[in-house]
Amino acid sequence: MANEKETVQKDNSLGTIRIADEVVSIIAGLAATEVEGIAGMSGGIAGGIAEMLGRRNFAKGVKVEVGEKEAAVDLYIIVKYGVRIPDVALAAQENVKQAIETMTGLSVVEVNIHVQGVGFPDDENKPEEIRVR
Repeated sequence: MANEKETVQKDNSLGTIRIADEVVSIIAGLAATEVEGIAGMSGGIAGGIAEMLGRRNFAKGVKVEVGEKEAAVDLYIIVKYGVRIPDVALAAQENVKQAIETMTGLSVVEVNIHVQGVGFPDDENKPEEIRVR
């Protein structure tokens, strides 16, 4: 049985619904990367090793604290060079909040944005590939 700190539990007449913290992290990570101006998420050493081994970590750069009815999210992002950072951060906050509330029914009390770097295109012909500095 999962630890209560690791899951959100909701009781109803049919039984219990459990949502793991990892699920909320994945929702937040995917919602953040949908925002124009975000080059990627900053996941640290462990996230980089997992990606080198061929596993894509959708919760990379996301830290969540989930209670019974509320959630708080910290996002560690890398922005694209040339974008206005406050606009990108606000769009990320709104998109993540809306995605989590819609999919889980949790109330998101805060979405904190931590800008960890700026991504630069490697080559004018390949805008998809981004270097981080």
